Amino acid sequence: MSGLLVADSFLVANGKVRGLELHRERFVRSCAAAGVAAERFWDEQAGRLPGFGRWFPRFELQASGELAVQLRPAPPIGGRVRVAVHEGPDPRTAPRVKGPDLELLGKLRESAPDRADEILLLDTDGTVLEAAYSAVAWWDDDTLCFPQSDRPLLASVTAQLLRRIAANQGVEVSERAATPQDLQNTTEAWLLNALHGIRPIHAWSASAIDPLPNSHAALWQSHLESLSTRLP
Repeated sequence: MSGLLVADSFLVANGKVRGLELHRERFVRSCAAAGVAAERFWDEQAGRLPGFGRWFPRFELQASGELAVQLRPAPPIGGRVRVAVHEGPDPRTAPRVKGPDLELLGKLRESAPDRADEILLLDTDGTVLEAAYSAVAWWDDDTLCFPQSDRPLLASVTAQLLRRIAANQGVEVSERAATPQDLQNTTEAWLLNALHGIRPIHAWSASAIDPLPNSHAALWQSHLESLSTRLP
């Protein structure tokens, strides 16, 4: 994976995908920044994906300039997660591009203490950016919150879809700086990604907050699922 310049993955469930156009936009934009036009490749390969079963394909741009697709069976969908906090600076070299840091982030997540499922990355001021393989969102009473978009973040497709849902539901959305302690004290915190959708945080390292009373997760996961559309 060391030669990976750009990557994008998404869940295909019986021929349906959430936010396919957003995945396309992110991949094509990152490839263009590397000097490679990927629109035609994406459209051709997306049209060849299976219309049955569960898959987690990964579109790739290699350092050689080669475009490729790995058609992978989808891993099991997870539920609530235990998180740890990375003690140290953000190690990513290209935080706004998915691909170059995937191997590093995988090792970082595997090294998470207390059998945590994910590990949070912090900005220089100690506020939460995202997790190794997930974006972060949280609730402050009835407001759905995200990290500030001018921070070094990957543009999360799932977070963008949740913003659409919030707009349709008349739910207030806010971008805020929050420390891990802030998130532990908030109404509810989530990890977001294309495979799992929404996973509520139920434990911080060795400190559990299970069960989660009045969780929004199941309802919003159903809203998210309703945005799935057929492959071209």
